[in-house]
Amino acid sequence: MTSRPARAPEGARGDLFDPLCPTRRLLDRIGTKWTSMAVKVLAEAAPEELRFAALQRRMPGVSQKMLSTTLRNLVRDGLVERRVEPTVPPRVHYRLTALGLSLDGPLAAVRAWAEEHMAEIDRANRLSDERAEED
Repeated sequence: MTSRPARAPEGARGDLFDPLCPTRRLLDRIGTKWTSMAVKVLAEAAPEELRFAALQRRMPGVSQKMLSTTLRNLVRDGLVERRVEPTVPPRVHYRLTALGLSLDGPLAAVRAWAEEHMAEIDRANRLSDERAEED
């Protein structure tokens, strides 16, 4: 029998500093570059849906497998709605839920911060690497 990770009681607020808190796993999922990009692309299309191929075209560098995994997690978390047309081959459409739309603002702030401070981070990385080489 496999043990499942602990879940917070319904309606309970998480505590990031509690090692058993599921907030940590959620932050792992929403903190990826692919999640941030997918939410941004879907938010720009909202309230319209986007098909898988359209999402992939708008996310340079994402593999089919990584996009599938990212979307599966977003659907599971209730951030994205998935609709399948029963055609051959099936047409799959995605759109952000209201909860997903509420995540766009905070992720946009993190993306903006990263873009604004990337040169400083690169400089700090170079200095750190140079010091490590001297040791």
